[in-house]
Amino acid sequence: MIKLEGITKSYGTLQVLKGIDLEIGRGEIVSITGPSGAGKTTLLQIMGSLDKPDSGSVTYDGTELSGMKDKEAAAFRNRHIGFVFQFHQLLAEFTASENIMIPCLIAGMTKAGAKSRADELLDILGLADRSSHKPSELSGGESQRIAVARALANRPDVILADEPSGSLDSRNREELHKLFFELREKFGQTFVIITHDEALSKLTDRTIRISDGTIS
Repeated sequence: MIKLEGITKSYGTLQVLKGIDLEIGRGEIVSITGPSGAGKTTLLQIMGSLDKPDSGSVTYDGTELSGMKDKEAAAFRNRHIGFVFQFHQLLAEFTASENIMIPCLIAGMTKAGAKSRADELLDILGLADRSSHKPSELSGGESQRIAVARALANRPDVILADEPSGSLDSRNREELHKLFFELREKFGQTFVIITHDEALSKLTDRTIRISDGTIS
């Protein structure tokens, strides 16, 4: 489903990625591990079209991303890619439901349709009773599950997650990991997850280790 070929990226004189080749199949849950500074987040950002490689190509089912203009890439992301970050990055002024609705509204869905989709996801994730709560009224685990719901809002092909359980306690971390596999079972969802959590990487279908800008 996702194919990266010959990905390189430098910042000034520092070469962060040194020719990455990687394929990820539909429905796979893949973890990316490696030391800090190895290039993991840069790779994920390029995979998600948030950044462009210096050379190489990124394709989703044959659609090449690297040459897209910014507006075109943003529209592609909205439709095909969901993101989950270490710190949930929910918008503080909006409720849980409204945070989930935002990607739907950006995609052109009606407000009623977006609300229906948010309600559906809140129910699936067991958070229907938290719909009207703002982020400050949610626990860390609840906030991260809302962030996952937001990532799922437009039924993306893949969810890219950068240390999604890094800020959670052990109980919430285990629940979030379990959720990823439940979502794969329910929706056939593809996940690419950057993690330092060995327990999670051992659960995934495949672990990609990056060291010094290359896959080792």
